Amino acid sequence: MNIERVENMAGGKGHVIIKHILGEKELNGKCGLYAEVTIEPGCSLGYHEHHGESETYYILSGQGNYDDNGRIRPVKAGDVTFTPDGCGHALTNTGENDLVFMALIIYD
Repeated sequence: MNIERVENMAGGKGHVIIKHILGEKELNGKCGLYAEVTIEPGCSLGYHEHHGESETYYILSGQGNYDDNGRIRPVKAGDVTFTPDGCGHALTNTGENDLVFMALIIYD
């Protein structure tokens, strides 16, 4: 597994840690990402849009505020988010513990 730390991802605060579960070969051109993502307290993944793809988050632990195309809603363990093609989203850790989620990007 490849693990990377990305500073100010999509203009967010702090950093995001991405643990790639599958690599490019295993994704076989059908998906852009399948990874476990960690946002530490005080950090965020900035607002960004998806074009030609959709993205789903499955929250494993922690809590945060999810920006769903401009509508903010709280998320916690067990919640699922879906961002379709042409829409945008962001995620901020609002808790005292790591916000951990699975991220899946599927090409249209």
